[in-house]
Amino acid sequence: MSAIIYYLSIPFIYLISLLPFRLLYILSDFFYFILFYVIGYRKKVILTNLTNAFPEKNTAEINRIHKEFLKYFCDLLLETFKTLTISRKKMLRHCSIDPSAEKLFKQLAQQNKSIIIVMGHKGNWEWGGNTFSLCCEHQLHVIYHPLENKYFNQLISKMRERFGSKLIPMRETFREMMKNNHLLTATAFVADQSPNPKNAHWMNFLNQDTAVFTGTEKIAQKLQYPIVFVSIKKIARGYYTLLAECLQNPPYSKIEGEITEKHTKKLEADIIEQPETWLWTHKRWKHQRK
Repeated sequence: MSAIIYYLSIPFIYLISLLPFRLLYILSDFFYFILFYVIGYRKKVILTNLTNAFPEKNTAEINRIHKEFLKYFCDLLLETFKTLTISRKKMLRHCSIDPSAEKLFKQLAQQNKSIIIVMGHKGNWEWGGNTFSLCCEHQLHVIYHPLENKYFNQLISKMRERFGSKLIPMRETFREMMKNNHLLTATAFVADQSPNPKNAHWMNFLNQDTAVFTGTEKIAQKLQYPIVFVSIKKIARGYYTLLAECLQNPPYSKIEGEITEKHTKKLEADIIEQPETWLWTHKRWKHQRK
């Protein structure tokens, strides 16, 4: 069945990827109308997340962010398909790299320092990975969860690796980083997913008690790589820029949770600055501390 769904879907996916941007966003507006006004896509989850994250905002402000988020969400889905056929020139036009970020990565490359990148599901993180691979000397490795549908997993991998990025399944992260420690690499951890609460670090994030992955902290302490926080900021519809800041340098202390709290608070500030471009559809707070 999964193969049938894939082969029925793939012509439409490639057709979408070939659309000019003007038509792509007309289609996105149509999807937004269906999701918001007809289906009410994950309305309860989104509004609950927004209300809990921003208790100081009134109903009108929450509803505005809800609408702006769904518009961005529809754009994001179609922009992701665009990766299949977009040219390098257009990729860099639609997702640029800030000069200060490019300078930082160049300095780290000149020092032959492999790095850990920490970021969230904010802006167009798929395009951000493409731009990094096109502009920077580090070999980008992206930690990911393989999809259960092997056909769509191959398609997503093809999109993500088209401009030079490489993928590492989450369970193989440390082994692969050790295997590649003689190379100049940048390993990207998307730090806003919901981990197993038993192995998580608990802290306040967006006004809620939140379980946070500790893998980034543990690997940074073992490998002593600098930690760089990356943000993909939306500039206008269909245009983003990659920003970067060196968050911490080794040697690291052994204080449990110190690194985790620092990069999570940085992500929190990034979300607050542009809340409509974070992924509010997922059940980030489905676990509770025991």
